[in-house]
Amino acid sequence: MPLVVDGMNVIGSRPDGWWRDRRGAQRALVQALGALGEPVTVVFDGAPHDVDAPDEVEVAFAPHADDEIAARAAPGVIVVTSDRELAERARAAGAEVQPAKAFRARLWWARP
Repeated sequence: MPLVVDGMNVIGSRPDGWWRDRRGAQRALVQALGALGEPVTVVFDGAPHDVDAPDEVEVAFAPHADDEIAARAAPGVIVVTSDRELAERARAAGAEVQPAKAFRARLWWARP
């Protein structure tokens, strides 16, 4: 199933001081998503900037990431977020929802 990831929500579920280097945290997440070896779209809030993404990873920037993620939610899609309102919107569109913390456990950078 295709994944649509709430990028800042997944990054924010990591208590490692990511806010000191927001772009660095975004780059690390994109690389970790690429290591999954499956199609992933990650959506970040804010203005677009260069992120070197593996072929399997589509990186999207939006003024309001939640709205972009909700627009991509559909049957057969897994939305990764712990944002309750966004999760409700995704489920209403027919998508499955996986909490950020549970998903993060699949990523190499989240492991000790």
